[in-house]
Amino acid sequence: MAEKKTKKLKKALLWLLILAILAIAAPFAINGWVVSSTQSRILTTEEAPKLQDVDCIVVLGCAVRPDGTPSPMLAERLARSVELYKAGAAPKLLMSGDNGQVEYNEVAAMANYALGKDVPSYDIFLDYAGFSTYESMYRAKEIFQAKKIIIVTQKYHLHRAVYIAKALGLDAYGVSSDTQVFAGQVNRDIREILARNKDFLTSIFKPKPTYLGDPVPVSGPGNLQ
Repeated sequence: MAEKKTKKLKKALLWLLILAILAIAAPFAINGWVVSSTQSRILTTEEAPKLQDVDCIVVLGCAVRPDGTPSPMLAERLARSVELYKAGAAPKLLMSGDNGQVEYNEVAAMANYALGKDVPSYDIFLDYAGFSTYESMYRAKEIFQAKKIIIVTQKYHLHRAVYIAKALGLDAYGVSSDTQVFAGQVNRDIREILARNKDFLTSIFKPKPTYLGDPVPVSGPGNLQ
């Protein structure tokens, strides 16, 4: 009887060990899948203008300075997006960022940057409710009615953005904005593994974003106000 109980205990422990290994391995497997499944859609600045019928370049927002100007990381994204726009990669720029509070406005800083680089206002679209990468992609499709897009952000963030966009039905490509290494990148890389896992699940269940609203097609004039 004791021997039988010992065998059952060993079997139970073995299954617990297997489950623990799977639980540890799963996040890394999902992370690897998000990266590998989007790798072929990450283009260079030379390759992107060769795409056909791109609706817009989606620029993902990030922090702005207290004076309302873009942080260095955001400025890098904006510089790349304007470069691609002027190279003919797409006819419109869609600036998607956080304006959830009156005193904080990523998209205004993004629009001012583009205007300062001689991008005409009728080619600039502003998404004030891009509170997350997922919401930016969802709204690009549903509100701005884009079908084929080029996403601009740093490389570490780009795979997840393209993965989400594809899962939502967009024909999405990405171009890295990287020109330098910013402080704290190791921490961002670690957080991104967790974010890829979260958005892997989000892309399956496809919840609605915080806000939707009336369509503002990127095929028409910009909504810069």
